Amino acid sequence: MKAVSFFSGGKDGLFATYLAQKKSIDIKYFLLLKTTIGLSPHYENLDALKLIAHSCKKELLIFDMSNRYNELYLFLQSLDVDMIISGDIYLASHYEWLKDLANKSHKDFLEPLWQKNSKDLVENMLNNGFSYTIIACNKSHLSKDYLGYSFVENNDLNKFIKENPHIDQTGEAGEFHTVVTNCPLYDKPFKLVKLSINESKEYFYLRFNLE
Repeated sequence: MKAVSFFSGGKDGLFATYLAQKKSIDIKYFLLLKTTIGLSPHYENLDALKLIAHSCKKELLIFDMSNRYNELYLFLQSLDVDMIISGDIYLASHYEWLKDLANKSHKDFLEPLWQKNSKDLVENMLNNGFSYTIIACNKSHLSKDYLGYSFVENNDLNKFIKENPHIDQTGEAGEFHTVVTNCPLYDKPFKLVKLSINESKEYFYLRFNLE
């Protein structure tokens, strides 16, 4: 089967892509949404996301959500794919939105991470060669001191959990956002270079380069 995978450069979407490819699903495209519901720390680093897509040998598609919802499913209908893939874990409202989107687009729908245990899931990522770095901290949940904190091995995860027992280890509810610096999908690992720390209404976030 051929598929399009929702993409932000973060760990969940890329791990969903990785698991799908292990099932011999051909991911032809990454789809990045330009949101209209507040600043996206991912989209603010679009040049880095382009590098990631190139490293994964995927064509990067960008859809501006200022267009109407029906235009998104018409856009998806037009793609020569059979399936839509996303990396949701437990946000039911987003899962149902995407399920409806897939149905209206006449595509199958796959959520490889859905309802997995958060700690088991991130341990599985690390054990499969994923490394990722925090690029945004929600002001209500996590200190901006964690900007640039990297998860490379289980000790990094355990330290983070010990220091932040009040938040989900995946950041699924938006407590933090990440970018993947290395994984089996890449043709080479990346080094994250911080350019600046910025602030929006909801987040402290990094502008960065990948080298």
